[in-house]
Amino acid sequence: MLGNLARQVDPHVLVGFDKADDAGVYQLTPELALVQTVDFFTPIVDDPYTFGQIAATNALSDVYAMGGKPLSALAMVCFPEKADISILEQILAGGLSKMVEAECTVIGGHSIRDPEIKFGYSVTGTIDPRRVLTNSGARPGDVLLLTKALGTGVIATAIKKGVAQAEWIEAATHAMTTLNRKAAEISLRYDVHGMTDVTGFGLIGHAREMALGSGTSLRLFASALPLLPGALECIERGFVPGGLQNNREFASSCVEFDASVAENLRTIFYDPQTAGGLLVSVNQSHAGALVDELHEFGIPAARVGEVLPKTKPLIQVTG
Repeated sequence: MLGNLARQVDPHVLVGFDKADDAGVYQLTPELALVQTVDFFTPIVDDPYTFGQIAATNALSDVYAMGGKPLSALAMVCFPEKADISILEQILAGGLSKMVEAECTVIGGHSIRDPEIKFGYSVTGTIDPRRVLTNSGARPGDVLLLTKALGTGVIATAIKKGVAQAEWIEAATHAMTTLNRKAAEISLRYDVHGMTDVTGFGLIGHAREMALGSGTSLRLFASALPLLPGALECIERGFVPGGLQNNREFASSCVEFDASVAENLRTIFYDPQTAGGLLVSVNQSHAGALVDELHEFGIPAARVGEVLPKTKPLIQVTG
């Protein structure tokens, strides 16, 4: 649909909506560019304060995924006319707590009446235009790292059905409220060629964008995936969100799984993540040191794949 829109020609746009990347980048000077993104969604947890934290973490993530530094944010609120206004206050407070942690100033926003609660932010940051980490920079021979465990989509489904175990909820909430700030800052100290955050399209969807954008193919290792507690059990018990099914229908044609990969592991590759981790394409010689440093800071990074010269299938998944 976007391809049918009139094209704007502006040489200052380094990354626009035609790139299927995490955020837009607009160059101001040879040394300075803006990085801009927007994200909002409906509640995925019961606690309003935690929901606000997750929404802020998720919105900030796109700036980190480009290698940028968030500066300011505008809140976006949809709230029912007759709902308890104290709920909205808690949502805003939760979001603000994460913006403060990110040193990103909330300078305003906009609200409308809506039967369903929705909340998020538009975030603006800065970035060095010579060091923009797009999802199209992966090079053959690179190692692929993932900085957070997968499973927030299926666990959120179990939460909505009232059957999620406390351990699952605690681990998923911790992941969804952990900023990607430190993971991005550490990655920028190494020879990283491409980066994206894993969110609504799942690991396969975002890996597909990286492969297509960089003109490569990817090999992913199913046995190496970091998984949240309860993620596979949720799949086995049928707690599968509609977004996962949509992701599978859209991207499965470009994926080839080894016969040894179990069905529940195949499914988790398509799980839509909220405030997910970074998928990092790094020079093979730097991968070990990068993983070690991420681990030093408590970031559960794992080597989940490698970048190959372009071939068929676009994405291979081994056991």
